[in-house]
Amino acid sequence: MKLRSIAAVAVLAFATVAAHAQTGLYFNPVAIRVSNSAADNGPFAFLGQNSTSQVFYGYTFGGYYDFYHSGSVSAGFDMRESDLHANNAMFRSFLLGGRVSAKPFTRPIKPYAEFLFGVATTKPPVSTVHVSKFDYALYGGIDYTLQKHIDFRVIELGYGAVTTVSSGVVGAGGTINIPASKQITFSSGLVFCF
Repeated sequence: MKLRSIAAVAVLAFATVAAHAQTGLYFNPVAIRVSNSAADNGPFAFLGQNSTSQVFYGYTFGGYYDFYHSGSVSAGFDMRESDLHANNAMFRSFLLGGRVSAKPFTRPIKPYAEFLFGVATTKPPVSTVHVSKFDYALYGGIDYTLQKHIDFRVIELGYGAVTTVSSGVVGAGGTINIPASKQITFSSGLVFCF
């Protein structure tokens, strides 16, 4: 999955050389609070035995490509991959979707919003079983231009949902039915613009 992501980001970066579009590449630290309304007490409990939430830390890298510009509004797409860990559990995702950004102020502040979907792979703390399921997330944030080719991502917040590995999904929990886990994402860092 990582090679596919790196290749796609490279294509995005080189595609803008001849076009008047804007591309941004980022590699930022991220924290995701994953929570569930039901605790899993089986052997494949993703959040830990009898736990309903866990904060995962790691990084996200990706890029966006804004190909539409009208006044102060731009639109395009974003593609990202995240790799996070907590309590020996693993959460990886690959997301792609639409993006809208604006420059509504004379100051170099650029708010943006994104709706992304893709696949998340999760692994519980005490097993080598990996489960991949549909993942989606809504993101919003503010970029602040530091220099012509460098933006500071002041904050990015996200909300999404994914069905994680659980004793019910793997089939080891009998009648355990664990609903999709909610994700609240926090990130900040640098964006390199071309």
